[in-house]
Amino acid sequence: MIDKDHAKISLLRQTELLDVSRSSLYYQPRISPTEIRIMNAIDEIYTRYPFYGSRRIKLELEDEYQIYICREHVQRHMREMGLQAIYPRRKPNTSKPGKQHKKFPYLLKDIDILYPNQVWGTDITYIRLKTGFVYLVAIIDWFSRYIVSWGLSATLENDFCIQALKKALLKNIPWIHNSDQGVQFTSQDYISVLEEKEIRISMDGRGRCMDNIFTERLWRSVKYENVYLT
Repeated sequence: MIDKDHAKISLLRQTELLDVSRSSLYYQPRISPTEIRIMNAIDEIYTRYPFYGSRRIKLELEDEYQIYICREHVQRHMREMGLQAIYPRRKPNTSKPGKQHKKFPYLLKDIDILYPNQVWGTDITYIRLKTGFVYLVAIIDWFSRYIVSWGLSATLENDFCIQALKKALLKNIPWIHNSDQGVQFTSQDYISVLEEKEIRISMDGRGRCMDNIFTERLWRSVKYENVYLT
């Protein structure tokens, strides 16, 4: 069977060994219009109030959208969409690494960002569309706030993250690369690209959602100023 979290054998190699079409890995059941409406509403609320957790989002759904679902339903969609409240308090961890994936320490505590390409940060967000949704990954230079590279995907497989990273590395090589502990960034395929360039790897610890605040601000700007105006 295909093991998407395998630390040594990539998905491509596994499909070759098992003679399985790789496209079959990306199949997703069709999402009902009702669920799309719920997910779009959650995203609208989170874009306005990124410090809201599932409890407050549930209340906002009821008050503003007349959507009545249980808190567990809200939490499930937030996990699917990669949303986590930006709040300096313990919250459920929504960026879970694969069981066999290596976790790296956080390297940015008390570090001053003084020059371009000293630190790059990366993250994934959910972009709602009229008929569904896509995922957006971006790599941002923490000094200049410049978007070094980005990518879109209809799934959360790590290929689009790896391609965005490779495009970024054609321009420059950072001293430190920082991300959360999501499976896309802890996968061996992604880590190998960084290690090949001898880039220091930093990962936000549990409960440290404020660490990637530059990227979180970017997501709000992208959604409000570019995506959701039309």
